[in-house]
Amino acid sequence: MFGNRFAIFYVFLRVCLLSFFGAILLVSPSFSQQRVETTAEMNSRILQLAKQAPPLNSEYKLGSGDLVNIDVFDVPQLTRDARVSESGYISLPLLSERIVAKGLSAIQLQEKIAELLKASGLVTSPEVTVSLKEQRSQPITVIGSVKMPQVIQSLRPMSVLEVLSACGGISDEAGSVLMVTRRLPADVSAKADSGESDELAGPQTISVDLWDLLNSPTPKDNIMLMGGDIVTVPRAGIFYVVGAVGHPGGFILSNDAEQMTTLKALALAAGTTSTAKTNEAVIVRKDPATGKSQEIPVDLKKVMQRKNADAKMQANDILFVPDSAGKHALHRATDVIISLTSGVAMLRVGAM
Repeated sequence: MFGNRFAIFYVFLRVCLLSFFGAILLVSPSFSQQRVETTAEMNSRILQLAKQAPPLNSEYKLGSGDLVNIDVFDVPQLTRDARVSESGYISLPLLSERIVAKGLSAIQLQEKIAELLKASGLVTSPEVTVSLKEQRSQPITVIGSVKMPQVIQSLRPMSVLEVLSACGGISDEAGSVLMVTRRLPADVSAKADSGESDELAGPQTISVDLWDLLNSPTPKDNIMLMGGDIVTVPRAGIFYVVGAVGHPGGFILSNDAEQMTTLKALALAAGTTSTAKTNEAVIVRKDPATGKSQEIPVDLKKVMQRKNADAKMQANDILFVPDSAGKHALHRATDVIISLTSGVAMLRVGAM
């Protein structure tokens, strides 16, 4: 009789605990919408979206350092290569004035040269062809946590997705927000047409959220990048959940504004196993000042019963839940716990 009552009470207690645990997660709408995704899955989507984006029909605008070939039909004395100067000009023999090339397309420049040759009386009906031989003016620099950091010489405006795809996607350590640093003002064509030199504006920093970029039907963050832009993909905060949990792994924080806690970490790791010793869990945290690791005891059982506060987790923390099935599960050394994080799957956390 007593055994039956105990069994019923035990089942009732477990149902209550599971209900309470679910309620805790559901009361946070933002967290209930979170999901995990591997870096490979995210890079696959970056590649697909970059291919889907229609190419922008925009002619390349010449800039300082570009080398152009100018061919004047039947006038070999005027056929030559010319490099655009830092101030944006090129010079041709027999023409007294310099020609503004910066900010013009090859077609616009050849039309301008033809006009000047005709106006000066040098050529009655000039046929001019201008072609780009060497490009040095439109570098888009990509640094940080990408597969292949590089400098991309763009022949046309490129979107953020195209640039990320050209770099092979993001790396495992990449954060969820990338930064675009732009040193030139957005509208430089008017100054180029007038022959005035461009003045550098103060650096403009544009934040691009990767989750908005990949999940929005019309990604407002898929901005067009211009020559001189620097795209920085910062390293993200990573925490680990290992031991007696459903899916041990490393999780990359996508939004540091919302504090990660042990219960949220457990939910991402698919909860604990049936043999987990939830009252013996520990957080292994390295002191940045000394470099030494310390163990912070966490009684997850009491946390789920609302008897203890939910502990906050920091970047590089390791939440270890011991398994009662192992002989020495309750007394693992810190270095052994740390070794459990090697080779685990890296998963990205974000809101869909």
